[in-house]
Amino acid sequence: MCEHSNTLVQQAMMVSEELIRVAILWHELWHEGLEEASRLYFGERNVKGMFAVLEPLHAMMERGPQTMKETSFNQAYGRDLMEAQEWCRKYTRSRNVKDLTQAWDLYYHVFRRISKQLPQLTQLELQLVSPKLLMCRDLELAVPGTYDPNRPVAKIQRCQSTLQVITSKQRPRKLSIFGSDGAEFMYLLKGHEDLRQDERVMQLFGLVNTLLANNPDTFRRHLNIQRYAAIPLSTNSGLIGWVRHCDTLHTLIRDYRDKKKILLNIEHRIMLRMAPDYEHLTLMQKVEVFEHALDYTQGDDLAKLLWLKSPSSEVWFERRTNYTRSLAVMSMVGYILGLGDRHPSNLMLDRLTGKIIHIDFGDCFEVAMTREKFPEKIPFRLTRMLINAMEVTGIDGNYRITCESVMQVLREHKDSIMAVLEAFVYDPLLNWRLMDTPKGKRSKARSGAYSTSQTDLLDDMELEIPKQKKAAGQAESVQSQDGEPGVQPEALNKKAISIINRVKDKLTGCDFSTNDPVDVPTQVELLIQQATSHENLCQCYIGWCPFW
Repeated sequence: MCEHSNTLVQQAMMVSEELIRVAILWHELWHEGLEEASRLYFGERNVKGMFAVLEPLHAMMERGPQTMKETSFNQAYGRDLMEAQEWCRKYTRSRNVKDLTQAWDLYYHVFRRISKQLPQLTQLELQLVSPKLLMCRDLELAVPGTYDPNRPVAKIQRCQSTLQVITSKQRPRKLSIFGSDGAEFMYLLKGHEDLRQDERVMQLFGLVNTLLANNPDTFRRHLNIQRYAAIPLSTNSGLIGWVRHCDTLHTLIRDYRDKKKILLNIEHRIMLRMAPDYEHLTLMQKVEVFEHALDYTQGDDLAKLLWLKSPSSEVWFERRTNYTRSLAVMSMVGYILGLGDRHPSNLMLDRLTGKIIHIDFGDCFEVAMTREKFPEKIPFRLTRMLINAMEVTGIDGNYRITCESVMQVLREHKDSIMAVLEAFVYDPLLNWRLMDTPKGKRSKARSGAYSTSQTDLLDDMELEIPKQKKAAGQAESVQSQDGEPGVQPEALNKKAISIINRVKDKLTGCDFSTNDPVDVPTQVELLIQQATSHENLCQCYIGWCPFW
């Protein structure tokens, strides 16, 4: 490749390296690393694990800074970190715990200062964080995610000089790249997150869209899944194509309730007023409290939003139809994929078309249903707020018809879908996620979606949610690159076979406890019953907002 297109390869490597540099600054690397090292040392007394996290960070410092931002970090924290490293080296020689205590005094001082600095990170100047990227002009490289062999290639002309930092737990950056065709392409540059699984899910959605387009019934209804570019840059960073004209359901409902002077977490407050110890109640008691909160609230926020944001009744009718159909398509496809963690911050609504768009595909193959704390009992999200936004007949109209049409297509082409999912499940770069091991669980990077939406929703109330072990900095990311070293191949193979069999059962109507396969309408009916059951919904963790 280098011999054939040396310039193209060199440019690709340079752009990739610089984007990774911008995605996670030294401040963030050290903040994440010290947090994980602290947990390993003070929480688990795992000194070896602590050193495994800290050593790559110190090695990075020894290689020296390459940008102004890295130089300023080195000047501010370099001396303290070097002194802490010396204390760690003394400990390896003397095995005296006092040496480690001295090191952690310094580490904690650095950690506290970085913690105060990170919230002030609202925008990044490429001049300071990646001058190489700023100097890029008229590259041979195609704009990420746009290459199509049947169309003219839009090449990278330049990058915008300023990146906006979005104020959420993981601080993703909004990046604009200008193409040679004059168009502006926007991306979300994400650090602390592995996007390889999202990329595979988008490939599956591409196949589903092809199947839906080739079926006369689904083609006539314009059924498809809106996709976006997912470009992994490394095991813990990547680019996500910016989805225009969209807001998360959480944002829409929050803004609506702010205007109407309604408490954002009113349902949860009603539940806590009736049962402060909700998490410790029996199932039937939870159902009673849950239904009490539903009885005292309307749950029509989304329905009113669709009406208020439409310029005419004609547009409203079209958007409502698009909303219902797109929700139904993803309900069925998400069920086959075993997609979980569908909280309001992982569902977006297109302001122009009314279509529902799903984001964050970290929990696939029913991982959310098998986790230790708050396992999900529902096949997909179909809460009352989503139902109230549909037509007068609710689920017994467009929604059910669309579900049945899509499920029929998926079952007719089960061999094609199974072929894609088998490649997905047996991929050595991804299959370690299938296991219920500390590293197999999603890192705290993924659970940032929990934290953000929950913090907004519950006004900083203390709440126990499913906690995943955080990836041990970059060191662990590198280990995971070639599969999960801590998981035996036999165990992985057994898990993969069970997942494939489970998907096969879904695609043949054998996914329920009945002895005989069920037909499509029966299967859809049983799934809707599971998704709307109060017994199932009341067991979800509060951040999932089952009462919405």
